[in-house]
Amino acid sequence: MSAPGVSNSITVRLTVPAGGSGVSALSACVEEAGGLVTALDVTGSGVDVLQIDLTCAASEGDGAAERVVDALRHLEDVEILKVSDRTFLMHLGGVIETASKHPLRNRDDLSMIYTPGVARICNAIAADPEDARRLTVKRNSVAVVSDGSAVLGLGNIGPYAALPVMEGKAALFKSFAGIDAWPIVLDTQDVDQIVETVSAIAPGFAGINLEDISAPRCFEVERRLRERLDIPVFHDDQHGTAIVVLAALTNALRVVEKELAHVRIVLAGAGAAGTAILKLLLTAGARNVVVCDVDGVVHRGRENDHESLRWIAEHTNPDDVTGTLKEVLPGAEVFIGVSAPNIIDGDDVAAMGEDAIVFALANPTPEIDPAVARRTARVVATGRSDYPNQINNVLAFPGTFRGLLDAQSHDIPAGALVAAAEAIADAVTHGELNANYIIPSVFHPGVHHAVAKAVQDAADPSFTFTEFGDSW
Repeated sequence: MSAPGVSNSITVRLTVPAGGSGVSALSACVEEAGGLVTALDVTGSGVDVLQIDLTCAASEGDGAAERVVDALRHLEDVEILKVSDRTFLMHLGGVIETASKHPLRNRDDLSMIYTPGVARICNAIAADPEDARRLTVKRNSVAVVSDGSAVLGLGNIGPYAALPVMEGKAALFKSFAGIDAWPIVLDTQDVDQIVETVSAIAPGFAGINLEDISAPRCFEVERRLRERLDIPVFHDDQHGTAIVVLAALTNALRVVEKELAHVRIVLAGAGAAGTAILKLLLTAGARNVVVCDVDGVVHRGRENDHESLRWIAEHTNPDDVTGTLKEVLPGAEVFIGVSAPNIIDGDDVAAMGEDAIVFALANPTPEIDPAVARRTARVVATGRSDYPNQINNVLAFPGTFRGLLDAQSHDIPAGALVAAAEAIADAVTHGELNANYIIPSVFHPGVHHAVAKAVQDAADPSFTFTEFGDSW
C-alpha cells in the first residue's frame, strides 16, 4: 500500500460528544485505517456535541478513502454527516476557464472588440496571414490534443476520461509559462482522422502538444503533422520526458564524475518515451546504448516488425549483444526504465558498474523499488513525487513552448530540446548538487524562464520579440 497523499484526500464532517476522548480517538482511528489526518477544524459547538471537519489523506488505490470513512463510522458516538472528496471538488465544472483581456464597459468597447471594428483586423489578416500571430490569441495558444488511448498509467480510457488530464495540462501551461492552452479530445483513434482533424484546427494555434496517444501510432501522427503544419508539434510523452531524463542524467553523471559518451546505458522500453529518450541521448553524445523491450534486446539480427524498432537496431547496441534485460544489465553504468513494474531486482542493480545510476520511471510502480535500488546504486530517480529526484515533464513542456512561441518558431530544432535539458540541469547549482538532488523542483523560481530563454535562443537566436502596439 502506498503512503497517504493529498491527491486522495477527503473531508469528513462528523459530530462527536463534547466531553470525553472522542476527538482524540479520531486521529488514531484514521491512522489505523491507513490514512493521515491533515486538519481538524471545529465548525460547530453545542452543549453536548461538537461538529468537526476532519481532513484526511488516504493512500492511493481504490477503496482507501472508503476504508477510512468506514472506520470512523464504527467509532462509538460518532455520526458521519457528509464526506467530500477534495480532488473531485476541485474538478467540479473543470479546472480552467476563458477570460476577456479587455472589459466590455460601453458601446465603444463593443465596437472595437467586436463589430464593426473587428472587420479591420480581419482584413489586415486576410492581406497578411502572418498577422494572425500578432493580432489574435493564436500567438500565445497551444492545442493539447489527445485521443485517450494511453492516458497516464490508466491505458486506453477514451476521450471523455482523458479530458481532465488535458484540462490539467492546460492549467500547467498557464501557471508556469503564461500560455493559453486548450484541451482538445478526439473521438477517434484512427491516424488519418487525427492528422486531418488537427490540421484543420491548426490555424487557431501557434503550437500543438500531442498528449497520451499510444505507440506506435503516435510516431506516425507526429511525423505527418510536422510535415503538414508550419507550427511546432510536440509529443510530450516523447520529447518532454526525454528532455527531463537528459537533464537529470547530465547531473547524475556530474555526481559520479563520468561522461555521457563513455558510459554504457541500458534502456528498458522501446515505446514513445523510450524512443524519444534514446534519440535525445544520442543527439547529446551517448555512444553505447542497449535497448530492451518485452522481447529482449533490440539488435540487428532480430525480427523487428515496426519501423521504429528497425531504427533502434541500426543506431544502438554497437557490440550487437543479444539476450534479456537481466543478461545485459551487469556492468552497465546507467539503467533507464520507461517500461513496466518490478522487472529488475536488487541483485540486478548490484551487478551494475561502480557508482551505478538507476532511473526507474514506470509510474506508479517503478521497475524496481527505489529503496532496494538505493542499497547499491549511487543515484536513483523515479517518476514519483514521494521519492527524491522526480523526473517530471512539467519541468520541460511549459518553458519549451514558451520559448518556441516567443521565437515564432515553425518547427522544433533538435538543438532546442538539448538546450532545454541543459537549462534544467543548470538550475541545480554546483553547491546544491548531490545524489539526492539532481533535478530541480517544478516550483523552482527560475527554471521555466531559463528553459524558455534557452529554447528561444536555440530556435531563433536572432529573434527579439516586440509587442505589436510598440512597433507603430
